[in-house]
Amino acid sequence: MLQAFGEEIWIGEGAEAEVAGFRYPLRMAVIRLSGGGLFIWSPIPLTEALRREVEKLGPVEHLIAPNSLHHLSLAEWKQAYPQAMLHAPPGLREKRPDLAFDGDLESGPMPAWSGEIDQVLVPGNVITAETVFFHKKSGTVIFTDLIQQFPPGWFSGWRALVAKLDLMMGEAPAVPRKFRLAFTGRRAARAAISEILSWPIEKVLLAHGTPVRENGKEAVARAFRWLMG
Repeated sequence: MLQAFGEEIWIGEGAEAEVAGFRYPLRMAVIRLSGGGLFIWSPIPLTEALRREVEKLGPVEHLIAPNSLHHLSLAEWKQAYPQAMLHAPPGLREKRPDLAFDGDLESGPMPAWSGEIDQVLVPGNVITAETVFFHKKSGTVIFTDLIQQFPPGWFSGWRALVAKLDLMMGEAPAVPRKFRLAFTGRRAARAAISEILSWPIEKVLLAHGTPVRENGKEAVARAFRWLMG
């Protein structure tokens, strides 16, 4: 279930989530920090098979909800790994008062992974504020919902038409139209994307889309050309 994506980073894919009748494939990332502990980004449903594979890599230390839309499996992971620290993006504490969060995600890495994983909070979007991460050792930038690319045929009927108009099914990864329209604080968003583009990006990992394994910085720049001008 877990597949290596680079040095000390793995991806896992599991069940699908349904939102307003649209099926979204679920993908998580596992990063092993220098101390041996695991950084779990956007955890998917925890099956016994997945649990065995994760525990072979090391102890789970950090559970990351990268935006306020990706939180459905946090409770089961926290129950399975009560010692792990739970990190919240803006808005999720209010949305999930049943969860006891240990920290808040902002721009700039947390001390626990400073020097290994960088991060930038992309603000100014009324749908959700998203924390974008960069794993230095593998050269991988990790986006959640701000960049998407569904394969041809993933949706059918009127949903396929909506997805195409929303730029979810283009030839290259793109920012969906609904997220573009939801940016009200574009100056702050441009500053965040500029910082992201300053990273030495080689690969791009998406929650919803085929990973980009080469020319990653060009892919990100192309996806945000509409914003950056």
